[in-house]
Amino acid sequence: MKSTARRQSYGVKGAPYAFLVPATILFALFFALPIGYALWLSFHKVKVSGLGLGSGARKEVWAGLENYTDALTDSELINGALRVLGYGFIVVPVMLGLALLFALMLDSEKVRLSPFTRLAIFLPYAIPGVVAALLWGFLYLPDVSPFYFVLDKLGLPQPDLLDGGPLYLALSNIAVWGGTGFNMIVIYTSLQAIPAEVYEAAKLDGATPTQIALRIKIPMVAPSLVLTFFFSIIATLQVYNEPTTLKPLTNSVSTTWSPLMKVYRDAFGDGDIYGAAAQAVIIAFATLLLSFGFLRAANRRQKQEAAR
Repeated sequence: MKSTARRQSYGVKGAPYAFLVPATILFALFFALPIGYALWLSFHKVKVSGLGLGSGARKEVWAGLENYTDALTDSELINGALRVLGYGFIVVPVMLGLALLFALMLDSEKVRLSPFTRLAIFLPYAIPGVVAALLWGFLYLPDVSPFYFVLDKLGLPQPDLLDGGPLYLALSNIAVWGGTGFNMIVIYTSLQAIPAEVYEAAKLDGATPTQIALRIKIPMVAPSLVLTFFFSIIATLQVYNEPTTLKPLTNSVSTTWSPLMKVYRDAFGDGDIYGAAAQAVIIAFATLLLSFGFLRAANRRQKQEAAR
């Protein structure tokens, strides 16, 4: 009896760990192991002896921090990072601003056809990024775009959105169009969780809908805004699909336009997997550092506001 009860007790206590086994295996195989392998590659390089022909002519040797030094002094990687920062300064504020605006509008009592409107705003997020970039890319081409046809008939100027400064706006538009719906749903869900008694008390005090939105709704969904900002930063630093898809349509997008594009070119175009691994580790570390710094600053501000 006691042994049976003991085995049952062990079975109950071990059940949660058994449920974690599949997730742990997947995490180790598809996340931890690739990261460890990338780190290992980043500290190695290939040493070529003689003409590099024959067995043993190419050996993998320890490189130390050489790959990291080369990556941090690589002008192409630095310029790509600067381009992504400029791209992010456009995408993140516009996308989150529109998401917050749409969420507040859908949460209003006067809005009509809320389910349809909510679905219409969210629908672009369901379209794969490559497909969205292709759709917008053809709309940017003067020869096939209906927008340029209308501008030509009206006698208005026809800007080239795939060259120079407007290219940033063209790429940012694709990201904003595709990502606003997801962020809107996150913020809108937080708005729906606010108790109705809070709004009723504000109305009894004579607050207008605008005052309720600015002084009650936005402060109470601040954690959701922090979360969406966090996700947007990560997505911006890892931008790859949009410029890669538009590259065949214009000469203004190089193979190193973004850091991830340079990593791909070095690894699979030039065959330098060791230098590419070091660059990937640097990008991951920069993403982690920026995200951690932002979350820490946001938590500190929330604590200060709570203390008041």
